[in-house]
Amino acid sequence: MQNTNTIEQEDMSINWNTLIFVTLFHILAVAALFTFSWSNLAAGLFLWWLAGSLGVGIGYHRLLTHRGFKVPKWLEYTLNIFGTLALQSGPLTWVTTHRVHHAFTETERDPHSPRMGTYWSHMGWIMRGKAQQQTWADMQRYCPDFANDRFHQWINKYYYVTTIIVAIALLAIGGWTMVLWGVFLKTVVGWHFTWLVNSATHLWGTRRFETRDDSRNNGLIAALTWGEGWHNNHHAFPRSAKHGLAWYEIDINWITIRLLEMTGLAKDVYAYSEKEQKNRIKADSTDLIHATEPA
Repeated sequence: MQNTNTIEQEDMSINWNTLIFVTLFHILAVAALFTFSWSNLAAGLFLWWLAGSLGVGIGYHRLLTHRGFKVPKWLEYTLNIFGTLALQSGPLTWVTTHRVHHAFTETERDPHSPRMGTYWSHMGWIMRGKAQQQTWADMQRYCPDFANDRFHQWINKYYYVTTIIVAIALLAIGGWTMVLWGVFLKTVVGWHFTWLVNSATHLWGTRRFETRDDSRNNGLIAALTWGEGWHNNHHAFPRSAKHGLAWYEIDINWITIRLLEMTGLAKDVYAYSEKEQKNRIKADSTDLIHATEPA
């Protein structure tokens, strides 16, 4: 029988495939900077928005993970296809990891707890251990609402295929330099911006709500992630599809969701409102007083 130390050592072993893959992408992302053109920049920006905002922020995060609103199945699938372009794993794996993060925030079971170090919470957690290597049992436990969906299972297993298709299209349109910008540079930039939500927004920023964790609102990171940086707001009210709660907290992802709602594509949209929360508390207090009054 293996002892505990051996098991822990195995659990923290280096994920060589991930390390090599991430290193290669960083090298090619740097190479992209030497091949600037306006068309390459446009391709990179467009795909960054498609993958990071529509895909990860709205599709993976606010729709699938927290169910802050509902959309037709075809749109849900489309948003998840966009999410795979970020190369942050498939929807089932991503959502499982994020739901574990919310369930065990900043504890030993948090996949990217900043209390284990800034580097660990930023990117170290994908380089070592099993934090992102979710099993089928994990997916069924944390994603019972869509784990048995055949499309989600397929796109989760072959999430990299969409990037290959896009790379071929970019090669045909603008050559290798457009591939460098639209795939490698876009992906690396997207990775680090997303990782900043895991690391920096648990370390630096302001706190509107006294949550049980160290989550913070960070305007700079919100600007880089289409609104995902209002992290203290999010941890206080995870289901809310609206993260920017003040007029000055610009939340592009929320604006997009509102547009979807206005066109009838998004329904049952839940957005936290301080006024509604106060009214609800007041109503609950009134009900409690009436319930405890003598007959």
